[in-house]
Amino acid sequence: MEYTPQFSVVWNNLSLFWQGLVLTLQIVVVAISIGLILGILGALGRTSENRVLNGIAIAYVEFFRNTPFLIQLFFFFFGLPGLGIRMSSWQAAVLALSINFGAYATEIVRAGIEGIDKGQVEAGKALGFKPMQVFRHVVLIPALGNIYPALVSQVVIAVLFSSVVSQISAEELTFAGNYLQSRTFRSFEIYLAISVIYIGLVWFIKLVAFLIQRQFFAFTRYIR
Repeated sequence: MEYTPQFSVVWNNLSLFWQGLVLTLQIVVVAISIGLILGILGALGRTSENRVLNGIAIAYVEFFRNTPFLIQLFFFFFGLPGLGIRMSSWQAAVLALSINFGAYATEIVRAGIEGIDKGQVEAGKALGFKPMQVFRHVVLIPALGNIYPALVSQVVIAVLFSSVVSQISAEELTFAGNYLQSRTFRSFEIYLAISVIYIGLVWFIKLVAFLIQRQFFAFTRYIR
């Protein structure tokens, strides 16, 4: 039986796709912002001489990097209510994606910190900088510049991971597509449209990242 594509199902439901895209962006922006903070804190723990902090950071990274994101998502949304902790699908999605992103960001930031020449740190101390000033101006900024491409790649992965949160009925882009497909059965047109939207979103993120790099990390290579 010959199949005739009907993309009118996409054009007639652009508002539904738009709503899903907006929620996807909200989840991703909040989760990555929190995750980056967790990554920096985790990297501090990983590079700390304090065994307790170092152990906590290692346990955090190992647990969340070696378990499937879907299981983490289900744990927060379906598991925690068993302990009396309930949250909306949006909150669970943000929490799971934040912690997952933070675990990967921890190792990326740690690599950047350890790549800073110790002579630069000593020079900062010799100039009278306090420990936090040394970390902020001498270590963190150059480290972020060095790992910026890797961090951007992880952001892209997090954006693509966000499609999984449709499994807990978070009404993001993939959920919108699944909802529409279940009512129209036009799978080819709908999932092709979603794929194109995700590609456009990733390109947009790379463009923004490129502009940020030119503005703040001009000493690093441009993103390819």
